[in-house]
Amino acid sequence: MVNKLMWEVDRSDASLSAFKTDPAAFLDDWVTIGQSPVSPYPEGGSLTAVERDALAAHDYGDLYAMGVNPFLLWQFARSVSVPDEMTGDELISSFREAVEPHGYPDFHT
Repeated sequence: MVNKLMWEVDRSDASLSAFKTDPAAFLDDWVTIGQSPVSPYPEGGSLTAVERDALAAHDYGDLYAMGVNPFLLWQFARSVSVPDEMTGDELISSFREAVEPHGYPDFHT
């Protein structure tokens, strides 16, 4: 579900704006089937409290450690954080610091 949410936020200007404005409210709306145009596709689902907290806090290290798709995570981080929170160069440094303790994902699958 985290991957689906990151995809939705990155692909839609309206979703990105809503997430940046109030991540908690966006997350509440997103998991409520039928009450939001950005409900999870195709069958719905839910986010754990840990996933919600990491998404709302933009905790890219925790999201990475959870095993989210690293390519989606990077695009999500860039969309959410640049330029409102930091520059692109600052994001690169911050992202590297956050994910480095967790090693590299297994790309053999």
